[in-house]
Amino acid sequence: MAESRGSAGLATLAGALRRNPALTAKQEIALVGDVFGGGDWITGPGDDGAVVTMDPDPAGADVVACGEALLPAFITADPYGAGLAAILTNVNDLAAMGAVPKGIVDTVVGSEPVAREILRGLRAGSEMYRVPLVGGHLTLHDGAAALSAFGLGQTRRALSSTRAAPGQTLLLACCTAGRMRPDFPFFASFDERGDRLGDDVRTLASVAESGACVAAKDVSMAGLIGSLAMLLEHRRLGVTVDLDALPVPAGVPLDAWLMCFPAFAFLLCAPSDRAGECAAAFTDRGLEATVLGHLDASGVLAIQRDGDVATVMDLRVDTVTGLRH
Repeated sequence: MAESRGSAGLATLAGALRRNPALTAKQEIALVGDVFGGGDWITGPGDDGAVVTMDPDPAGADVVACGEALLPAFITADPYGAGLAAILTNVNDLAAMGAVPKGIVDTVVGSEPVAREILRGLRAGSEMYRVPLVGGHLTLHDGAAALSAFGLGQTRRALSSTRAAPGQTLLLACCTAGRMRPDFPFFASFDERGDRLGDDVRTLASVAESGACVAAKDVSMAGLIGSLAMLLEHRRLGVTVDLDALPVPAGVPLDAWLMCFPAFAFLLCAPSDRAGECAAAFTDRGLEATVLGHLDASGVLAIQRDGDVATVMDLRVDTVTGLRH
């Protein structure tokens, strides 16, 4: 039977998603496992953050730690934006673990003008997300600039890829108000939603504590499908993503949306009987929250559109991070 134009187009999209350089670059994480050996996925290496105290503190919460380094090319092109992104990436990673952000520590290296712009961006992000910049390190020099930041948060019930399971409902909670940067695949929503993003990210801690969500992944550099592959990788789960149900910002091509880093976008795994409750926590805030599919034990990550289906990855044989677990 001849392949229809629709299915050929979907297969082309699946191939582009599979070859996304930001996704294939995740294979480099295997170096960590080569040097340190396997982890248990919660304390690391594995999830977006590490639960570093499994014994509850007197308030009944665990500590979550995470960290990010910014791309040198991004720092050079937009040091202010890099500072803001350093806060965003850590806050989103903490949220993906079900944690409320409590503090950020940074390391800044660069010339005085560049460092000043980075610090202005860090301050703007700190104020936007209501998370204090509690310390860090600054080195002024005339060489290449560098920026890293590290976040601490607290959770009463951690979200983890280890809790994803067949039968759960996969949802996407996201903000589609914003604009795509012309120079980097980043969809910014700061102007449109900046005063609400602080509470938006804290919604994940709420659905985690209630049990309406058990696992999550923030959509970051690897894009929606790449981030989903990382969420599924530990237990080699499968899902068919319904692209017909996917919220897409006006004027943004589907392939660009699937491979970009949105300011606010989270993949959520909910018990099937609580998917509506999970979605409502976000839609009540004016965000998008949509069911994209249902997890299964196949290991096959596929996309579906107009009745056609195409496989992106088979996690029974393909690896994303290459971590041993």
